[in-house]
Amino acid sequence: MKLLNAWGAVRQKLSRAPTRLAPELLLLMAALLVLAFWEWLGADLWLIRAYGTHDGFALRNHALFSKVLHDGGRYFAWVMIALLAWDASVLRWAGPSRRLRWLAIALVLLATVLISDFKHLSTTSCPWDTFEFGGHWPYVPHWLLQVRDGGPGHCFPSGHASAAFAFLLAWAIWRSFNAVVARRMLVLVLLLGSLFAWVQMVRGAHYLSHSMWTAWLCWAMAWMTSWALLRFSPELQRS
Repeated sequence: MKLLNAWGAVRQKLSRAPTRLAPELLLLMAALLVLAFWEWLGADLWLIRAYGTHDGFALRNHALFSKVLHDGGRYFAWVMIALLAWDASVLRWAGPSRRLRWLAIALVLLATVLISDFKHLSTTSCPWDTFEFGGHWPYVPHWLLQVRDGGPGHCFPSGHASAAFAFLLAWAIWRSFNAVVARRMLVLVLLLGSLFAWVQMVRGAHYLSHSMWTAWLCWAMAWMTSWALLRFSPELQRS
């Protein structure tokens, strides 16, 4: 009987979708349509041809792009994780509880792992692997799931972009408690994510849509995080 009552309480919570998140859900779905239209247009190839030729990508191994903005971007992500961990330990800024701050860190790490796992399962090869850009394999759009290009694969979605966009899950928790910190976090995430996406396209490591899908997936996970908080977090239910 207790189990039935508990299940009934959970169903009641699930049945009342937070109206404050409804506009964002519509934006999320609209972004999905934009992504689908982008894929239909074949816009990836239009953009990347500005940086690559049959001889490959001139900036692929350029120190600024490969060392500073690529490798350095990964290190910067770990610095941000360390900063969030320090804040969770000392509660430097007003915001969510210590438990939720650690949850935010865990969710950021989980998002990067999920994107990485998805990438390793993908049979899509990188631009620099294709015939058009000096590689050895034909170009096959990643949405043609039943068609393989025969190359090394493991290139969709963009893992490097997740070093920025995964922090959308931390933003999803902070925005309900400290709007100022959350806005600054969001601006930083979007700027760095866009930079990382451009860097990987310039180097021939990813088509732009690879990073766009990473951003969308992280945003979707962030929305689900916000939804779960509004439904099940005692801190927000008391506010």
